[in-house]
Amino acid sequence: MDYKKEELKEYFDDYIESNKDLINEQKEIDPSGNDWFHDLHHWAFNMDYYIIGTYQAKQWLGDMAFDVIGFIKQYEEDNFGEVYTDLSDPEKVVNMYVYIIGEEIVNDYLNELEEVA
Repeated sequence: MDYKKEELKEYFDDYIESNKDLINEQKEIDPSGNDWFHDLHHWAFNMDYYIIGTYQAKQWLGDMAFDVIGFIKQYEEDNFGEVYTDLSDPEKVVNMYVYIIGEEIVNDYLNELEEVA
């Protein structure tokens, strides 16, 4: 699913740019980058809510709400065997969707880094 993926990629690019010094510092501590690579998704997409507030979440989901809910449901069933996200809470739906798409974005970013190296 690519709903608002470009918006989320821009969010991630801004995160990388804003944290460039910290990222470079981490690479100096561990030149292999293993800790940084392992934690990047967590720091970029799991440390703070992307959307706060029910109204804002409903606006962000728009007419794609049920598609996003279905996407989350499938992801959680495939990865965890059951659904954990409260799918009746728009704020939780948005933030779980952002978390999932964030995995794809970070993986793409890390793959690009490997290709350059």
